[in-house]
Amino acid sequence: MAMEVVQCPHCQGSEVVKYGTASNGKARYRCQQDETCGRTFIRAYAYPGCLPEVKQQIVEMTLNGSGVRDIARVLQVGPTTVIKELKKSARPLTGEHRRRRGLLSRRGHGRSAPRGGGGGR
Repeated sequence: MAMEVVQCPHCQGSEVVKYGTASNGKARYRCQQDETCGRTFIRAYAYPGCLPEVKQQIVEMTLNGSGVRDIARVLQVGPTTVIKELKKSARPLTGEHRRRRGLLSRRGHGRSAPRGGGGGR
């Protein structure tokens, strides 16, 4: 019986164990490389939007100025997949809890005068 070596697509670790099956019947695997990874994956995804390489390309193309629909067309994934991946990449990493302010989170929100309760009829 031949054994195939399975590597984690995220950290390239070889300490991988079988971790059940997906809903479509494909075998799932889990990386046990130290405590740093621990991710689960399938060896051959049916949808290209699940591949780590495609997820990385989504982020890179966004940084280069491509739009959501353009990225979806080029990588042959849905625009919803592109948006979900961009939302994930915008999250702070573990241990990084700085409050980030967006364009509209400044005081006053761009209004010329603060709204107040006085001055009615």
